[in-house]
Amino acid sequence: MNKKIHFFQSIHFKIAVVFIFLLVITLEIIGAYFVQRLEKQNIETFETSIQVPEYVKTQIADDLLNDKTSTANKKIKNIVSDINNLGEIVIVDNKGTIRGTSDINRHNEVGQKTTNAKIKEVIYSNRDSESLAYDKNSGSSYVSIMPLTNPNSNNNAAIGAIYIRASMETVYRDINNITLIFLSASLVAGALGVLLSIVISRAITRPIDEMKRQAIRMARGDYSGQVHIYGQDELGQLAVAVNNLSVRVEEAQEASEAERRRLDSVLSHMTDGVIATDRRGNVVIINEMAQEFLNVNNETTLGNSILKVLGIEKDYNLRDLLEDQSEIMLDSTDVDGHKLILHAEFSLIQRESGFISGLVCVLHDVTEQQKADHDRREFVSNVSHELRTPLTSVRSYVDALNDGAWKDPKIAPQFLKVTSDETDRMIRMINDLLSLSRLDQGTAKIEMEYVNINEFFNYILNRFDMMLKTDNETVAKDNNAIDADQPTKKYTIKREFTDRDLWVEIDTDKFMQVIDNIMNNAIKYSPDGGVITCRLLETHNFVILSITDQGLGIPKKDLNKVFDRFYRVDKARSRQQGGTGLGLAISKEVIEALHGKIWVDSREGKGSTFYISLPYEPMDDGGDLWDEN
Repeated sequence: MNKKIHFFQSIHFKIAVVFIFLLVITLEIIGAYFVQRLEKQNIETFETSIQVPEYVKTQIADDLLNDKTSTANKKIKNIVSDINNLGEIVIVDNKGTIRGTSDINRHNEVGQKTTNAKIKEVIYSNRDSESLAYDKNSGSSYVSIMPLTNPNSNNNAAIGAIYIRASMETVYRDINNITLIFLSASLVAGALGVLLSIVISRAITRPIDEMKRQAIRMARGDYSGQVHIYGQDELGQLAVAVNNLSVRVEEAQEASEAERRRLDSVLSHMTDGVIATDRRGNVVIINEMAQEFLNVNNETTLGNSILKVLGIEKDYNLRDLLEDQSEIMLDSTDVDGHKLILHAEFSLIQRESGFISGLVCVLHDVTEQQKADHDRREFVSNVSHELRTPLTSVRSYVDALNDGAWKDPKIAPQFLKVTSDETDRMIRMINDLLSLSRLDQGTAKIEMEYVNINEFFNYILNRFDMMLKTDNETVAKDNNAIDADQPTKKYTIKREFTDRDLWVEIDTDKFMQVIDNIMNNAIKYSPDGGVITCRLLETHNFVILSITDQGLGIPKKDLNKVFDRFYRVDKARSRQQGGTGLGLAISKEVIEALHGKIWVDSREGKGSTFYISLPYEPMDDGGDLWDEN
């Protein structure tokens, strides 16, 4: 909204006031200097005009030296009468006696002693005296007292003095008249200055007013106007810049509008749902697919919290989404009433400065994927239950034949040996499938207990050390060891454990199965004579176990899939070495059931490192680790 500016607040008024103020100050300074110089010059001229000529001083001095006082006084009277145009003149001898005066009313004072102390002081000091005097009857006067000396003698002693008092009213009247003339001229100049300041201020502010109006139009979205250019000065250049800015802003606005339409088109045709929020978590954008997924519309979502729109306000708050953009699975219902499973991914909207200005949520429909996973789990469970019994019978029958019930002493043993090995592999696969099925369905029995993870991990590794002392047959008969069809491989287990005892709550049987799976893989894929490094440390309320081999490593593209079921990096080699493709999948399920995490870091050709992270709460040395039962 454009607020109205009052006249006294406008730049017109301010420029005019400043101009007039400068003009007044200038005139005052010039006037004060002019009047001062004029007064000084007039006073100097007046002082010069009332000076007594030297020959007159000589005549008066001669008369003062004349012994005939009456004759001398007459001559002095005549001299004073001749120069009385200078003002009031009084002649006094060195005894302070008045010898003559130009004032007719004071002739009776001739022959009397003067009462003027200043005259006596001049006679005694033999120095001129000049001063200004003021009398309310006669006004301002100039007083000059000059000593008289004997012109015929080298003695400079004063023989008398001349007292002159001249009125300065004419001088000050002339000065006042000139001052009035100057003041009148100043007033005229001030009036002209006011008019000139108004003209100048309008000339300056007119382009500014036009630029202001253009800026207001631009703020309203109207870029059609142009500022008139009055000249090539700074204001003209500013007007050109405003016109160019108007064109640039219009082009940017059109480009932004086109980009917005393009974005709206992309969002409208996306197969995924997209929701964007402001920094407070309120929805500002939601596309049609997201509305369809959530069975909502613009009116009910825009301006509302994304937590409420997604229906997760009971389980999450906005800070959770901002600090940890984890994936969330949402159960929803489409417009036809069918159940939908949505996979929600969150990401931050950040500026270059790091300021978080909002949040983006992308919704994927994973209903079919979830259904396929469920069907596959069901299939694995059913197949496992259907095949376990006959395979166990075959295994028993083949074992009986292998114990001596064969007829051909050359071919039958080899046949039975292969059958037995494949049967073992199938049984292991079925057992693995059953374990996965139980873990998936949450029916696997987890028996948690506190154990010293240092000693337990070391115990598991000692079993693999002992395998080096047995032959292939002994290894093949051990259900928890390496596959029988693999030759004995030499390897070294290197331990790097923390010295501190760490007590962790785990299921020992299932955790041993996880370590066995990882160690088996490390031994299978490590070169003969390789070193397998096992580490154990504590960090940030977690216990970290790692097993590093010197094998072939895992390609980068396969790192995210090694824990998938039936996934093999090298399928031919895995089958050749007896792998089922389920060991790492079981390991992941077990570790997650223990509230931990498992991951792998590998470089192709450099070996792999499997990490296991388990929650750990330090316990006091005097704490009781056993149940009171």
